[in-house]
Amino acid sequence: MSETAPPTASAILDELREFIDGALARAAGDTTAVRPSHRVPFHWPPHAVSFDYHVLPSDWTSKAQMEAHGEVFEVQVAKTAVGVFGRCERLWNEARGETLEEMLENLKEGCEPYFERQFAIGRTIGTDVRYDGLLQDLAPVDLVKLLYCSDRDVAHEAHTIIETRASSGVYSDALVEIIRDRKHPARRIAQWCVLDMFEDLPAFYPTREAQNRAVDAIKSLMWEAEDDHARTVYKAGVVLGGHICTDAAAAALIDCIAAPSQFGRRSAIHAVFHLNEWMPSRKGQILTKLRNAATSDPTQLLREFARSMVRDIEAGNTEHATEPVFADEA
Repeated sequence: MSETAPPTASAILDELREFIDGALARAAGDTTAVRPSHRVPFHWPPHAVSFDYHVLPSDWTSKAQMEAHGEVFEVQVAKTAVGVFGRCERLWNEARGETLEEMLENLKEGCEPYFERQFAIGRTIGTDVRYDGLLQDLAPVDLVKLLYCSDRDVAHEAHTIIETRASSGVYSDALVEIIRDRKHPARRIAQWCVLDMFEDLPAFYPTREAQNRAVDAIKSLMWEAEDDHARTVYKAGVVLGGHICTDAAAAALIDCIAAPSQFGRRSAIHAVFHLNEWMPSRKGQILTKLRNAATSDPTQLLREFARSMVRDIEAGNTEHATEPVFADEA
């Protein structure tokens, strides 16, 4: 993409497809989705250890150097009666040690989470170096790529930035493509982020036609899902039944009660409870589909789940039965 030309939705989509194909090639054609770990919010800078020991501004009288990952960082040093303190303003971190050498080693170790995050960003956007800038300064296509970052907090930050720029329209094609992605190993991370954004679907897609394309993509995700890593498929149902709540979304969700995917069916059986709350005109159709699932679903757990949902909806309950957990998810 040209650095001078403004990004377009189609150009971002093209680069995203190249990015996904590249990840598939590195995975030797294995399309299995990786089960991601939970998001761990990243807080930086850490607490300043010099504050605990009441190190004064006048105590920082010398300098040293710290080497890490092929780079050299300047460190301000304070030698006191309670130890040697080091402060690296470039990395926003401090450390303490009994000796200068110990302090530098502690400082290096303490900066590793910061380095790991920056390298994760760099790897995801396709560089070999750590990214030490602000995420909001990245090109739109790089923010889209970061939705796949193995560090889920990075993906979350990229998702937040994209969300604030929804009205630009440049992300619209790429976000639907992410929901339709069946290749990238880390797709569940990205898909969860996109589904979270789709809770306010009109912000990204002002026309009903465009919204329906997103709804079709979400339905296809539920219809075909091979897992529910990161609770992505569960989230898909909630978005259709509890947030979008258009006729197209309702029809898609109700159809998914009979999806080939057991994960999609479970999500739909749960989500139609909330659809009934938002669109009570669909109650009869919902109950018909649930009763059918209660006798014909190929999975016993889901037959029982459908029966419990029928009871809860008919009783007008404000809470519903807990969704079942499949044996391979335990």
